[in-house]
Amino acid sequence: MAKKILLVDDEPELVEMVKMRLAANGFEVITAGDGVEGLEKARSEKPDLIILDLMLPKMNGYEVCRLLKFEEKTGKIPIILFSARAQESDKATGKDVGADAYIVKPFEPQALIAKINELLKG
Repeated sequence: MAKKILLVDDEPELVEMVKMRLAANGFEVITAGDGVEGLEKARSEKPDLIILDLMLPKMNGYEVCRLLKFEEKTGKIPIILFSARAQESDKATGKDVGADAYIVKPFEPQALIAKINELLKG
């Protein structure tokens, strides 16, 4: 059965590109365009992994990540933070809120796929 990935990002072009790349690698992809929708879909769809942008409308990625990691139902889902913010402090905050990985945009698609596969095996 295909692993389900929730992609939460507010850039439609990026969402389409990542979605096509993931689908080509055999993943089922669901998407959300803001933090609140991302939180709701994570709870209702129970994805195998979440790719979460930091700069989102309604609720930022750090808040979404923290909320999901503290809930029993969603706490074990691996979360990859996905952001153009490349500062060490951003990465440190990502770790603090429980993110499993941090990928900086622009990103190398194969690096993203490799990280997804690594986290799903764990």
